[in-house]
Amino acid sequence: MKLLKRLSVLALTAALTLSMAAPAMAAGSIEVTEDVSVSDDYDWTRFKGQNMTLNVYNWGEYISNGSDDSEDVVSDFEKLTGIKVNYTTFDSNESMYAKLKSGAANYDVIVPSDYMAAKMIAEGMLMPLHYDNIPNFQNIDEEYRNADYDPENAYTVPYMLCTTGIIYNTTMVDKAPTSWADLWDPQYAGNILMFNNSRDAYAIAAFKAGKSINPDSTEEVDEVVEELKAQKPLVQAYVMDEIFDKMIGGEAAIGVYYSGDAITMIDDNPDLAWVFPEEGSVLSVDSMCIPATSEHKEAAEMFINFMCEPDIGKANAEYIGYTTPMESVREILDEDLADSEIAFPPEEVETKEKVFTALSDEVNNELDVKWSEMKSYNEGGSGYLFLLLLTAMVALACFNIWRKVRRRSRNMY
Repeated sequence: MKLLKRLSVLALTAALTLSMAAPAMAAGSIEVTEDVSVSDDYDWTRFKGQNMTLNVYNWGEYISNGSDDSEDVVSDFEKLTGIKVNYTTFDSNESMYAKLKSGAANYDVIVPSDYMAAKMIAEGMLMPLHYDNIPNFQNIDEEYRNADYDPENAYTVPYMLCTTGIIYNTTMVDKAPTSWADLWDPQYAGNILMFNNSRDAYAIAAFKAGKSINPDSTEEVDEVVEELKAQKPLVQAYVMDEIFDKMIGGEAAIGVYYSGDAITMIDDNPDLAWVFPEEGSVLSVDSMCIPATSEHKEAAEMFINFMCEPDIGKANAEYIGYTTPMESVREILDEDLADSEIAFPPEEVETKEKVFTALSDEVNNELDVKWSEMKSYNEGGSGYLFLLLLTAMVALACFNIWRKVRRRSRNMY
């Protein structure tokens, strides 16, 4: 998140305060950079000199990367440990899963969402964690431990939380949206951006239809996907990270995305605004995991432990704008982010939040098939808009012919 660009005064004040407190903070910590210290009771250097590379696979725009005067978290880890990090990104749980399932790449740390973590655990795709190597797990709040998708936290360490909602351009939308149904409003035809992944898109349609976001039958899937088919002619594009350029650049009026990224977009374009729809939103927990194929398990656990350091958690949360699962980090966050109702929704929003659960194989396969069918539905020149245009053209042609015939008839008499 680019909050840092408009917080320089606060940052200078904080820096002065920290400098006065530096002697007290130095005990029990190792200074990595001017703004980052880590615990000194952990052997961060045990892999130095081993020419090791960790392959980390994370969501796009989901780590403090050194841009806009932010902390370069990956560089800090490399400097501290001597381990090189090959950091790459994905834009959906489904694309990440497909890549790992195919064996096309070998990763050491991945960051799936809750329902995908559950699926990967069930399929034996994740490696159990050794928490002696992740002592900073103690920094994770109790309420985010032992979740349904990983009841004993055997495989996952929470990284960030996010909530879905509607982002819109106030110069293109006259009245602030209140419902997911507003994404089906014909007045926004050609100006609507929709999730380009089946699970999130399905959830929006399910909220609109008053159905569960976790279908338990193929019939329920079919019914809700009909909502997406009805919406398709109005959609400008199905997007993931492409939404940044489109919304910031004013290329679309209204769309759906994740809370932290909304903060980033609003920071870059003040004409944008955010709303949690009245029907409820999806709350997701993205967690750090180690694939079963990893060849560097202990080093991967070191990376996870590093990401749970308070200074690192603070840097990440302030840059990307997402909700940290660490109370110790929330206490030291920049005031603007700590007070943000997008990052930390009010109670009336939280009470309506729903979480994804893993679907049965039958239902999941049905969703994949119906999603693909919906995406190709009426494409290639035979879609609803084409038929509507064709009908209008035929009607106009018939009207013109009728007028000509009528004129000729009058001329004959």
